[in-house]
Amino acid sequence: MLSFDPANNTERENYKLLIGSIVPRPIAFVTSVSDDGTVNGAPFSYFNAVSSNPPMLSVSVGRRNGDRKDTARNILGNKEFVVHIVDEQNVDNINITAASLPPEVSEIGKADLSLVESETVSVPGIKEAKVRFECTLEHSLELGESTDLLIGKVVRFHINEEIYENGRINHQTLAAVSRLAGSDYSKIGDVFSIERPK
Repeated sequence: MLSFDPANNTERENYKLLIGSIVPRPIAFVTSVSDDGTVNGAPFSYFNAVSSNPPMLSVSVGRRNGDRKDTARNILGNKEFVVHIVDEQNVDNINITAASLPPEVSEIGKADLSLVESETVSVPGIKEAKVRFECTLEHSLELGESTDLLIGKVVRFHINEEIYENGRINHQTLAAVSRLAGSDYSKIGDVFSIERPK
């Protein structure tokens, strides 16, 4: 087995080891609003659920040359954001939002996505997502000089009725996609069950 000391690796080498090993990763499409009212949208694969009571999720936003990205700056500024689950039907449009645009330019229009008003936060969501979580910022943590870890409290769930069955989300009709490494994505494949020991 190969052994690597992260301290002897470049940031890029550590990044490749992480994203190549921690797969598949769910993708959060996050909308936020800047001080001038621009709606920003960007995908993040350093994302997951962290608590159900209260319902909370995490989004890790890397910095570019030490500078905060629009998403982190906006969320830290107004303490609200919306997280959407990326699926097979919207992944191509959402991929367009990964382009680097000036802060005053919204990715939403460029990606041909449609804004929808939120119920409890000032940040709009997008209509093309089957799942969206309206969130308020609960905690933020600077991880060195390269990353902002944002913990959001879910204050409203929006679930498409086509994927909601008997109080549960149907993973097949949700058709979520996830990130692998490089330009690779993954769909839900073979599913198997294992009973937990009592």
